[in-house]
Amino acid sequence: MSESDDDHGRGPPEEGDVAAVYEDHDFDVTLEAFREAVEAKVDQMGGLADEETAAMLVAHEHDEGEVETVADVEAGMEEVQFTAKVVSVGDLRAFDRDDGEEGRVLNADVADETGSVRVTFWDRLAEEAADRLAVGDVIAFGGRPTDGYDGVEVNVDDVNTDVDAEIDVQPGETRPIEDLSMGLSDVTVRGRVLDVGDVRTFDRDDGSEGRVAGLTVGDATGRIRVTLWGDRTASVEEFDAGDSVEVVDGYVRERDGDLELHCNERSELHATDEPVEYEPDSTPIEDLEIGRTVDIAGVVRTADPKRTFDRDDGSQGQVRNVRVQDDTGDIRVALWGEKADVDVGPGDRVALADVEIEDGWQDDLEASANWRSAVTVLDAESEPAPAGTDSDGDDGDTDDDANAGLDAFTGDSDGPSTRSDDDTTTAGETVEFTGTVVQAGDPVVLDDGSRTVSVETDASVHLGEDVTVRGHEYEEGKIDAERVR
Repeated sequence: MSESDDDHGRGPPEEGDVAAVYEDHDFDVTLEAFREAVEAKVDQMGGLADEETAAMLVAHEHDEGEVETVADVEAGMEEVQFTAKVVSVGDLRAFDRDDGEEGRVLNADVADETGSVRVTFWDRLAEEAADRLAVGDVIAFGGRPTDGYDGVEVNVDDVNTDVDAEIDVQPGETRPIEDLSMGLSDVTVRGRVLDVGDVRTFDRDDGSEGRVAGLTVGDATGRIRVTLWGDRTASVEEFDAGDSVEVVDGYVRERDGDLELHCNERSELHATDEPVEYEPDSTPIEDLEIGRTVDIAGVVRTADPKRTFDRDDGSQGQVRNVRVQDDTGDIRVALWGEKADVDVGPGDRVALADVEIEDGWQDDLEASANWRSAVTVLDAESEPAPAGTDSDGDDGDTDDDANAGLDAFTGDSDGPSTRSDDDTTTAGETVEFTGTVVQAGDPVVLDDGSRTVSVETDASVHLGEDVTVRGHEYEEGKIDAERVR
């Protein structure tokens, strides 16, 4: 009991009443800490409440603030109590307050199976945390949630290390993209770079200039946009689409309804040698509707040259149109801005994420890929293995056999000619043409980047497959195939 309590004429708390209230509630603090909270409440009420009433008020506030999981902690709550595992501990830092006094602060990240949150210790608690807090500790925290720089933070009022709880969280563990959720921090993700954006600048409220950049990564479970801030923006220059990358100590935020993984000065971004599998989960082109933002995948059938244009504000923009086809149909895709510089051409197998479906020319649908979209040229080997047969009925060639067959085919004593744009061919002449399948139906359509031909054949081919056909060109651009390899 302090001297100020005596001045108010109060005696010591009724130990039995306070203890009885304590025992009636499932508190995650010690009885001693509860009594201290009761005394503080009596002082706060200015003598208008006795110890038993104050104990009931403290108990009520505890019950109101108690949350079951970290995911339940939200900014604006007056007081929360929750149990979590420490996954990272920052350094003890000193700072000068406005009154000239020196303060102490320490940040830590804690998590349970539902998410993670940053907790902040001040002054005496910060010094104690620096000495005693360790990664892996399971602790009951009490404090006040606020909106911090990186999301929700909890200003810690008290801690209880005497907790009998198991939390299945491994500090620093790599998470699959599909398991990321709003509010997670200290996140490690490994993925394949799908798209790399430019560094952009912006003006902060204080007049200084900020920098932001983005790239999109994917793994076997999904994809996510990674947003880089400040000095971390330089990392985008180190990566190309197709690289494997690891993001360490990122934090998850939401933008326009989508989750993003953010990286600040504490985060790391580096290349890895381990390849990461990624297969897009796309919408069939025949199912596209105006107004939707979707992912599509297919083979590039045609690609127009890039063109530039003047905007209303006097700046210059650029756009490139390509036509993408899957097994259900095809659609024109407008690649805007930096997306127009993506090295993509006929025969490339591509995945386009977050493209907007719009009303195009002559009431045809059109997809628009802007700065938020991701344009990825996929590996050719990710296409299913060819199942075609030639006219002799041979199938199941190994790669070596197939290559040997092509070599022998090219050097055939019949002397077939390889058709180029400058060649002239008499109808019915035997020709050989190598190209990429941009239409697998009837007829098969091949494109070598400069010429497109239609092929009559019963052979089974796949979109994106490189094949060589030999046969009679009975009409300009049309081949009646004898062999398909």
